[in-house]
Order: sequence, then structure tokens, then C-alpha cells
Amino acid sequence: MADQKPPKSDAPFATRIDPTKDSLSRDQMHFIRQVELEQWKKKSSKLRARNVVTGVAIGALVLGIYGYTFYSVSQERIMDEIDEEAKRARLQGPKTGAN
Repeated sequence: MADQKPPKSDAPFATRIDPTKDSLSRDQMHFIRQVELEQWKKKSSKLRARNVVTGVAIGALVLGIYGYTFYSVSQERIMDEIDEEAKRARLQGPKTGAN
């Protein structure tokens, strides 16, 4: 019983057509355009949501890198240490007219 296939129909339901090759009436072309527009609207809303999520993720990544860079640069004390060494060297060195 499960092996039985439904009988084939000669009715033109859901057959693919090519609007450029088949001669369609003005009402049929209008209906095709309406259906395509509705499908496009449905797809574009999903795509817009994905784009927003992607944009937020990229923005968060950029802000994270930016913040981390400022944090790590503020932690660096290398230049301060070099300035301190230079100041100590100037104070301990001999006094000349150039100092």
C-alpha cells in the first residue's frame, strides 16, 4: 500500500514558465510581479536582520580592540622608566655647562 504513487495529472498546476518565451496576459504578468515583490519583501526583512546582527558584531569587535589598545597603552610604563633613568643619569653625572 505504501508503494502506490499518486496518479499523474495533466493539469498545469505549479508548472514553471518563462515569461520571456511564453505569451502571458497582462493580468498574469501583474500577478507574477506581485508574487515576486512579496517574496522579495520577505527575503529582504530576513537579510536586513542578518545585516544588523553582523554590523553590531563587527562594531563590538572594533570597539573591543579599540578599548583594549587604550588599556594596554595606559599600562605601559616604558617611556616613564626611560625618562626616570635619564633624569637620574643627569643628576649623577658631572656638572658641565652643557647640562
